[in-house]
Amino acid sequence: MRGGEEKRMSEFDTNLDVKTVKTLEETDKKCPDCGGVMDFDPATGGLCCPYCGHTETIKKAEQEPESAAELALEDADKVENCDWGVEKKTVICKACGGESVYDALEISAVCPFCGSNQVMEASDQKTMAPGGVVPFQISDKEAAGLFQKWIKRKWFCPKMAKESAKAKHFKGIYLPYWTFDAQTDSTYKGEYGIDETKTGSDGKSETVTKWHPVRGSYQESFDDELVCGSTNHNQSMLQGLEPYQTAENKTYKPEYVAGFGAERYSIGIKEAWEMAKENIKYKIKGNIENKIRKEKDADHVRNLKVDSRFSKLTYKYLLLPVWLSSYKYKEKIYQFMVNGQTGKVSGKTPLSIPKIIITALAAIAVIALICWLSSY
Repeated sequence: MRGGEEKRMSEFDTNLDVKTVKTLEETDKKCPDCGGVMDFDPATGGLCCPYCGHTETIKKAEQEPESAAELALEDADKVENCDWGVEKKTVICKACGGESVYDALEISAVCPFCGSNQVMEASDQKTMAPGGVVPFQISDKEAAGLFQKWIKRKWFCPKMAKESAKAKHFKGIYLPYWTFDAQTDSTYKGEYGIDETKTGSDGKSETVTKWHPVRGSYQESFDDELVCGSTNHNQSMLQGLEPYQTAENKTYKPEYVAGFGAERYSIGIKEAWEMAKENIKYKIKGNIENKIRKEKDADHVRNLKVDSRFSKLTYKYLLLPVWLSSYKYKEKIYQFMVNGQTGKVSGKTPLSIPKIIITALAAIAVIALICWLSSY
């Protein structure tokens, strides 16, 4: 770096304000062969120079844990600060001194001037940093191939769309996720019904449901209940990427996000836990209903009320890998995502109205045939 740029950086470092962050020096790993900036390589799980192909492993520090630690939820207030403040912020690249403007929630990018990787250091030291990261295992080329297989399996997608759909540029990004562990103890009460078939004096059969009261207790442990900490993406599409193998997370290192984008959370841990708790309650109720059906050989369950208590609450803040892309069909853009770990695809496709009509008519015909046969 030239003397003038060094002076500029020195002056900037002593005048940080709320809207300004600086990059971490250790983010950029220089290639020892050609001096280029190395990126994370999903194929090897290490660093690779995109210019000369030199590779290196990501070294683990002594006594460094393999994965993110489980933190007590009751202590979250001591470390959390969810106020990210501003819509935009200025970033100074330590490699060339260039200034760039990024969204307030973005924590990783590439300098548009010199190509240096940037992991941004927030000026607010109370901001929670990621505890772990699930590294990319799927490359952009593999993601493109998986997309083609996915869209060809979509029955209601027009044939022309399947043949012409070409994914545009893939953007690899790490999205913020909260995971929660919980032990649950629940009590429940309700009614279960058993169907009985009776034949009347006229010879016609009739189904009657006999109802019985039921109550009991139920225990279940939940591990890594996921809540996405971003509000910038389609939530149903993100849910379609699940599950992630979160147990394979690595202790966070900036090398893992080198060459990829990363986003900081906009949903804080308190709000995320409330969302996770509702998801867990919904699952518990469904599991209890299945339990009653199995134990009582029941045909129906109704008026089920469940009271759940939570204990042994822990959480992790992880970055999970996602490939973002889109394709065009008849001048309309359709977005899709690819799970950067498992390769699962989630997205939207155009619909073929003729195929929908044919399927609906076929279903009606089958139902009519069943009704006709059952009348004899």
